[in-house]
Amino acid sequence: MMRNAMQLAQLPLLAVAGWCFAHGLPRVPDRIIASWNHRGISGLLLASLVGMVWMLPRAMDASLDDASVELAKFLSVPLLIGAPIALSWPRAGFVVRGVLLLELTATAFRLGWLYLISPERLCTNYLLDDQQQLGRLLIAVGGVIVVALSSKLMWGHIGIEHGKGKDRAPEQD
Repeated sequence: MMRNAMQLAQLPLLAVAGWCFAHGLPRVPDRIIASWNHRGISGLLLASLVGMVWMLPRAMDASLDDASVELAKFLSVPLLIGAPIALSWPRAGFVVRGVLLLELTATAFRLGWLYLISPERLCTNYLLDDQQQLGRLLIAVGGVIVVALSSKLMWGHIGIEHGKGKDRAPEQD
C-alpha cells in the first residue's frame, strides 16, 4: 500500500522538481523564449500532451515494471511538464490560464469519477481500494481548485505574476 501511495505522489513531485529546476536556471532572455513559446501556448501544450501520456494506466503500469520506462518518467515529467509550465505560465494570458485551469479541474473530476465507479482495476499494479481512494482524492483536488478559483474571482485578484513585467514577455501583436 505504501509503495502505491509513493508511486501516485511521484508524478506531481517530479513536475514540481521540474518547476524548481526551471526557476533555478539563469534567466533566459525573453526573445529566445518568445521565438518558440508565444504567450506560453507552446510550452503549456507540450506539458499537456506529455501529461496525457502519463495519465494512461498502461504508462503507469509500465513505469513500475520496466526500468527504461521508469527512466523516461523521471526525465520527461520534470523536463517536459514541470519546466515548460514554469517557463510558460508567466507568459500566458488570462484566457490561456483560465482554459488550462478549467481543463485541469474537469480532468480531476472526470478521472476521479472514473476511478470511483469502475468495477475493475484500471492499473494492474494497484488494488481496487487504492484506485477508489485515488478517485476520492482527485474529486477533492477538483473541488479545492473550484473553491480556490471561485474565491479569487469573488474576493481577489486572479493574476499570478511575479512582479509586473519581470517574468512576462512584452505584448506582441
